[in-house]
Amino acid sequence: MAAKNLNYRYEPDSPPVLWDINLQLQRGEFAVVSGLSGCGKSTLCLCLSGAIRHQRDGIMSGEIWLNGKNTRDIRGAELALEVGIVFQDPDTQLFSPTVEDEIAFAPENLCLPPELIQERLDYVLDILGITALRYANPAHLSGGEKQLVALAAVLALDPPLLILDEVMSQLDAAANKAVAAAIYKLHSQGKTILAVEHNLEALMGADRLLIMERGHLIRSDKPEVILSDRDFLLVHQLADD
Repeated sequence: MAAKNLNYRYEPDSPPVLWDINLQLQRGEFAVVSGLSGCGKSTLCLCLSGAIRHQRDGIMSGEIWLNGKNTRDIRGAELALEVGIVFQDPDTQLFSPTVEDEIAFAPENLCLPPELIQERLDYVLDILGITALRYANPAHLSGGEKQLVALAAVLALDPPLLILDEVMSQLDAAANKAVAAAIYKLHSQGKTILAVEHNLEALMGADRLLIMERGHLIRSDKPEVILSDRDFLLVHQLADD
């Protein structure tokens, strides 16, 4: 995945929400994006997923490449096969009566072969440790369980890139641990992951930490390098005095 000279604003005369974003993720890389609220992290996720170009209004310039394809040339269902995005509130993504139906919904709508759908269903239930929830109603699950089901539904299409927009922000400590474990497991199996996260220590096992400020990427380095730079964290209000 690569973003080149990416800029975005809501209206022609409004200030930029994103400006001069240049970002490249290698296949299998796990990167975390952090920064103060309102710095443009969620908008970046929507741009990288193709949602803004194809589903939302606004003025975007620059290029975004997914698996060697420019997002402006990717249409409809094909986009879901290239990138999957999971949001911080799983209730916005869950609507089926059972977990099994939820996970199978997208593959069935793309008319994937039944045997492949069954294979994908079994795989994502197993890798995320939620096989026991297979016939449960998502509405009756805990917050952490819902987030894992939302993640499973996206993984059922096996997209090369997975974008996680603050998926742990509304969860308790136990649920955070379960979701983080699932993310690390996916990373260990070669999935390319970009995660937005406020808690800088929550995903310390990432390959790279990216810091955003006022719509711009201001630093990229290993998490341990940035988190050990106390002066940088204080200047950019990412740590308490």
